[in-house]
Amino acid sequence: MTNWGILATGKIAGKFATALRETPAARLVAVGSRTEEKARSFVEEHADEGCRAHASYEALVADPSVEVVYIASPHSHHLAHARLALEAGKHVLCEKPLTLSVTEAREMVRLADAHDRFLMEGMWTLCHPLVIELKRRLDSGRYGVPRQVHADLGWHVDAPPDDRMLNPALGGGALLDMGIYPLTFARLVLGRPEQLTAVAVLSSTGVDLDVSVAGRHVGGGTSSLSASMTSWPSRTATIATTTGCIYVDADFHHPPSMTWRPHRGEPETIVATDPVVGDGYGNEALEVMRCIDAGLRESPLVPHALTLEVMVQLDELRGQIGVTYPEDR
Repeated sequence: MTNWGILATGKIAGKFATALRETPAARLVAVGSRTEEKARSFVEEHADEGCRAHASYEALVADPSVEVVYIASPHSHHLAHARLALEAGKHVLCEKPLTLSVTEAREMVRLADAHDRFLMEGMWTLCHPLVIELKRRLDSGRYGVPRQVHADLGWHVDAPPDDRMLNPALGGGALLDMGIYPLTFARLVLGRPEQLTAVAVLSSTGVDLDVSVAGRHVGGGTSSLSASMTSWPSRTATIATTTGCIYVDADFHHPPSMTWRPHRGEPETIVATDPVVGDGYGNEALEVMRCIDAGLRESPLVPHALTLEVMVQLDELRGQIGVTYPEDR
């Protein structure tokens, strides 16, 4: 068994805790929140008997039974909370985006290296069995050469102005919360982008509500990507190749199904060899545990280099659309 601790008790933490219950060899042993009341409430709702509720993040990372800490706090706090866990000798799975900027992300990677601990960004898409199978088939040349990727993600955010999603002090905005998925997906399929151009609509508080990104990738592929907090887009993706098109159904970042439609021939359903565990969060946890058991300090599915590369893209795009955070200044 691998003993997990969860740092912060928001919505995403609840989803991850539920997934751990379905994940073989994973056990949630402790939860940390800013108050004992919140920690106890979370444990009662999401954890099994024996899970401890800590009234501070410091107490959580000091718990000797915790081996891996899942960081589920707002983006703006990821570096500080990862530092706590790594300095306490814990392995870390940090919710995406890893940090607010590539400078902070590099510091987190440096800390993991300095303390000889495993670190992975919580990019569950790259651990999803169907996405892994898609990548394997694309690399084999079975579907021709990918030339275009279209992907969009978003939902209508009906929240007060101080909500995390709308608060620049907490890293709010569509790009970091949603746009990171189309960017990562396009990078996976087409390779590194050599040019990205963005337009956006900003809120009165300066966060991006809607973003569209056009990309040109090394090798000649192009991408059209978008993220929205004001509408309900299709949340699908398509990959046009030299011999047909792959349709990735909603929600493409943890897809239920994919279909290959050749220009000539019959459609084919793409099927993964491994099961989806815990809506996909379980596969993320399984990858962390597999790597730790193998003595690895980063995942080959979500390597540090890829995480940092996408963070560079996010920094560049924020600069283009005029979004800044207090940390930037």
